[in-house]
Amino acid sequence: MTGARSRIWRRFGIAACLALPMVVLTACGNEEARFPNRDNFTAAANDYLAQRGHVCLAKYDWPIKVATGSNEPDAQQMPLLEKLGFVTGKDVAAAREYALTDAGRQHYLQLPVVVRTTTQTVVHPGDLCAATLSLDRLVGWDPPQTRDDRTTTSLLFTYRIALDPWATAPEVQQAFPLLARAIQREGTMQMRLGVHLTRRGWVADELDMH
Repeated sequence: MTGARSRIWRRFGIAACLALPMVVLTACGNEEARFPNRDNFTAAANDYLAQRGHVCLAKYDWPIKVATGSNEPDAQQMPLLEKLGFVTGKDVAAAREYALTDAGRQHYLQLPVVVRTTTQTVVHPGDLCAATLSLDRLVGWDPPQTRDDRTTTSLLFTYRIALDPWATAPEVQQAFPLLARAIQREGTMQMRLGVHLTRRGWVADELDMH
């Protein structure tokens, strides 16, 4: 019995020693991800842009009605989207009503969009998007601050933009000036991103609202 127990404990001890470095490495890896440094903040910015780096057109809720004789942006933008095959229009009382086609729905990203003003907060179900952003360069970050057991900072970065093929047309960029501005400011415009520290590292505030 003594010999059998000894062999069992020796085998257990070997297994424990083999497992221990994995635990230590995992713990060390998590701790390194929590450091406020360029590598970790770059990873947080990349993660955010991979999930939310979309350039969209503020076309949240469908169908969209354009009043007859309107000078609003929709009066120029909706006929262009119809020409591209993304919407279909029909005449209704004193207006034209536009709905997304199957082609248009392929560019409608169903992620909640929060629009805040001084008087209200509105959550839309999604938006029609034309391009995606990726990280160009992490410019810097503010010194992390801890309050109520929450450590936060904000990052400054520049971006690269990849247009959907249809969005490269000059008439599209003319009709959507915010898209044109995003293209013009590629690599130069500095964007700010709030991040906070979690057990697994730094995460964009927008991706983790807890």
